[in-house]
Amino acid sequence: MSDWFMWFIVFWTLFLITIMFIGGYFMFRKFLKRLPKEDGKSILDWQDYYIDKALPLWDEPQKQLLNELVEPVPELFRDVAKGKIAGKISQIALEEDATSITEPHMIRGYILATPKRDHKFLIKTLQKKQIDMTPYKHLLEHSS
Repeated sequence: MSDWFMWFIVFWTLFLITIMFIGGYFMFRKFLKRLPKEDGKSILDWQDYYIDKALPLWDEPQKQLLNELVEPVPELFRDVAKGKIAGKISQIALEEDATSITEPHMIRGYILATPKRDHKFLIKTLQKKQIDMTPYKHLLEHSS
C-alpha cells in the first residue's frame, strides 16, 4: 500500500469520527430536552403545550414578524428556533391572560428565548420598524 493512501485513510477516519461526534452532540442535546422533568413533562413538551394552547391568539402580522425575526438563523435550524421563540411568546401571553399576541409579547418572548448574541438583529429590526426599545432595555441588559 502506498504512503499517500495510508495517510488518506488516517485523515478520512479522523474526519468521520469528528463528524460523528458533532452529530452525536446535537442528538444528545435533543435527547436531554426530551427527558421529563419533575412535573413529568419535558422542555419540548411544555413548548408544544404553550404553542398549541395559544395558537388562536396568533394573528397574521405576528406570524410574519416571527418569520422576520428568525430570518438570520440558518435554514437548517430555523424551525427549531421558531418553535423555541414561539413557545416563549405563547407562554408569556398565556400567563398574562392575553386575548391576542401583541408586539410587546413578541419582543419580550424573543429576548427571553434567545441568547444575548442574537439580540443585535432584534434591535436592528425594531429600529428599522421604528419601534421604541426603551421598555425592553432591562431585559436586554439582564438576559443570558
